[in-house]
Amino acid sequence: MLYRLTPTLIQEGKVYIAESPLFEITTKGETYFAYSEREKDEVLKNLKDNKFTIQRSKGLGENEPDMMSLTTMNPATRRLIKVMPSEASRTAQMFDLLLGDNLSGRKSYIAENGYNYIDTADVS
Repeated sequence: MLYRLTPTLIQEGKVYIAESPLFEITTKGETYFAYSEREKDEVLKNLKDNKFTIQRSKGLGENEPDMMSLTTMNPATRRLIKVMPSEASRTAQMFDLLLGDNLSGRKSYIAENGYNYIDTADVS
């Protein structure tokens, strides 16, 4: 949407994506946030034998306001991904392919490339 409506913002490097954590790991006295499987594994390794709970987040809509306040919205702790002008066009093409009306193109792309993403797919 931003690429189509306000491409100048992207060209000037003023668009960022606020990354939300994939995992909330809670122990008796601490809460840890992990943004990838690798980070989750690191946290769990450091917890050793401590009991913990893990909550998996599939998207912003599932996150509690407290978690959003601590992570995605807090300027001191949030992670931002800069939208690069060189990637904007390719990103728009991919969105059109995966979310647009070209059903046969989407099926072909998934058939040819789906195996690249199977390890990160949440099919539970």
